Amino acid sequence: MIVLVDNEHATGYAKPWGERIMAARVRIKYELEDMAGVPCLVVRYSHVTPELLRDIDARAVFISGNSATANEYSAEEQAGLFAAIRERAWPVFGFCGGHQVMGQALGAPLEPIGALDDGEEAFGEAADFAPGMKHELGYFPINVIRDHHLLEGLGSEPIVRHAHSWELKALPDGFTNYASTELTPIQLMVHDELPMVGTQFHPEYATEEHPAGRRLIQNFMNWAGVT
Repeated sequence: MIVLVDNEHATGYAKPWGERIMAARVRIKYELEDMAGVPCLVVRYSHVTPELLRDIDARAVFISGNSATANEYSAEEQAGLFAAIRERAWPVFGFCGGHQVMGQALGAPLEPIGALDDGEEAFGEAADFAPGMKHELGYFPINVIRDHHLLEGLGSEPIVRHAHSWELKALPDGFTNYASTELTPIQLMVHDELPMVGTQFHPEYATEEHPAGRRLIQNFMNWAGVT
């Protein structure tokens, strides 16, 4: 069995698009199951603990993105998930907000990308991010800056989905960055020895037109021994 951690805060589900986010979790669950060939259990972030993952014999853990900002989460409700990440006992892949959670759990600083300068426009489509804050939104390339077998078949500028206004300001110890954009330098962090991966972008929102994210997830499953 694999696990999809639903990392959305209650305030995110209360927003006008909350129902679409919840529906997307089901789609992502089924797509992960199809790729892995094993069932995928969806668990709310506040219910994840190392004990739970051991009890269900989790073969890999995927952490979803979130629309709520990091300061809406309490340390108490994230404690179990942070402990599971720090234990480094399972392959882990964090998508966008899940990537940020991985960084936080392992001591990396997380902050908003920053405020727009006078006359500067946000990069990407219009969105419900905080007014005047920099963000990336839409399908556009990342720049691959070094080789890794996770990137097999993706090329040097794969097109992926972006939707974020926060970023990790530094890598956790033991991780290397493999891709960047002009606005967000840390786009793909990979542990130097373990199958632990975080993407600031959203590979789980791959499409027929832009399939790179799906290939990245499949490569991760192969590396982690899930498939």
